[in-house]
Amino acid sequence: MSAEIESLKLKLREFAEERDWDQFHSPKNFSMAMIVECAELVEHFQWLTDEQSKNLSTETLDEVSLEMADIFIYLIRLADKLDVDLVKTAKRKMILNAEKYPIEKSKGLATKYNKL
Repeated sequence: MSAEIESLKLKLREFAEERDWDQFHSPKNFSMAMIVECAELVEHFQWLTDEQSKNLSTETLDEVSLEMADIFIYLIRLADKLDVDLVKTAKRKMILNAEKYPIEKSKGLATKYNKL
């Protein structure tokens, strides 16, 4: 894991331990909490046009950023609980995606890999 993510993981772990929250921090609970935060993120974009979603007000962008941070924090804590190296796994997933979506078959298309 990158040094910055590793440092953040340790700070988040310490934050939870200091508050005796680890008893609530199961993989099940983190996955459910992420869904809630994702819904809160999506709510900011509901009913906006594509163009409006790219040009958020400063206030809305700040709120969106905080929702993204909540999701990121829960994801890091979930990875910590399951001993998953997110950076390593993301790199592995990129390789798998490149195999599923070769440039010559997928360029400019939003088609799922099994329909290419």
